[in-house]
Amino acid sequence: MTGFLLRFVITGLGLWLADLLIDGIVIHSTGTLILAAIVLGILNAIVRPVLFFLTLPLTIVTLGIFILVLNASMFGLAAAFFAGFQVASFWSALGGALVVSVISWMASWFIDQK
Repeated sequence: MTGFLLRFVITGLGLWLADLLIDGIVIHSTGTLILAAIVLGILNAIVRPVLFFLTLPLTIVTLGIFILVLNASMFGLAAAFFAGFQVASFWSALGGALVVSVISWMASWFIDQK
């Protein structure tokens, strides 16, 4: 349970930073940020592995670059659930997914150090 809450907080931090850093991403309220972090976590845990498996040949052909498209689609799909979470374009979704991924990777690296 502690791991889930920690991942939730890290995802929320990544979404907040994506809102600050990427022009095409707007999160209107803290409540929307919290719910979007939960939904993004659920999508990444359930939907993303299925889509990864289905698109594995394309991922292999593109030498893994298609995973970026998959991450951007999960980010855009999470935004589609909320009126207060707007993503302007695919490139904004890609930038937001990259920010959330980098923040998650860095936080996981620091957590695993302890």
